[in-house]
Amino acid sequence: MKILVPSDLELSLDLPSGVDAVEYDPDRPLSSADYDAEALVTWVNSVAWLDENIPHLTNLMWVQSCMAGPDRVLASPIGPDVLVCSGRGLHDQTVAEHATAMLLSTVRRMPLLMERQKAHMWNADGFNAPILRPQGQLLSLINSRVLIWGFGSIGSTLAPILTALGAEVTGVARSDGERGGYRVVSDIRAELPTTDVLVMILPASAETTNALDAEMLALLPPHAVVVNVGRGVTIDEEALVAALEAGELAGAALDVAWTEPLPAESPLWDAPGILITPHVAGYRPLGAADLIARNVRHLLAGEPLENQAR
Repeated sequence: MKILVPSDLELSLDLPSGVDAVEYDPDRPLSSADYDAEALVTWVNSVAWLDENIPHLTNLMWVQSCMAGPDRVLASPIGPDVLVCSGRGLHDQTVAEHATAMLLSTVRRMPLLMERQKAHMWNADGFNAPILRPQGQLLSLINSRVLIWGFGSIGSTLAPILTALGAEVTGVARSDGERGGYRVVSDIRAELPTTDVLVMILPASAETTNALDAEMLALLPPHAVVVNVGRGVTIDEEALVAALEAGELAGAALDVAWTEPLPAESPLWDAPGILITPHVAGYRPLGAADLIARNVRHLLAGEPLENQAR
């Protein structure tokens, strides 16, 4: 069995005898010598690369994406019998860490303080009131209400971190219940009016496209902030900019965008109260080698694969 692995991932694979791992460059077309591969590992392969190269892999049985959401692979021209697995669980800690950093930076107004630092200004205006919420502003996570929209493995990892910082955390998923000791609801509209922080960790799909639109944004209180470490298509960016400019939303922190790289002319760059990072929340799939090796063994044994998306 031949499995193609991207050269931009440093993988030390413990594979069974008879399984050959062959590196490929995801920035170049595949060599025709590798068209006989039965398995493919993807990382940040572009849509164009997938569209160009997957049709050549006529023996392909399985694609292992190392991204949390395998939407790029699922949208590519793979055959209907090819198994596709996601990288669910590989980014839980790193994305939760980045989301926490973005959230704290936004709530504690770090961009404003950095501007004052660059200007050599020792200026505590807006921060020196002896209460947590001067004039209703959200300046601390203590006693805040955080709503995590998309309460999967990343959300379940993030929740206790925010709890430790003093937040009251609620998850949003398809069904009501309890996960890991956290209340989980399906009716997000009922929660938004009392939400201080909305963290979005939604996958890309037809159902989630522009999930946070003007109508949903209007349900949030003006002091609220939005953090998106899921997929860029889940937010109506025009509506988000309008809400920020109108003062109907206090801030936003985005690690993802509809178009990546985010065009220089995008109004998001200059929207008030916004923090943007270039899709780097995960970027280090922890445990990828072990997941790939386990799924190779499952495939050879005819067993169900882990994180199978289809």
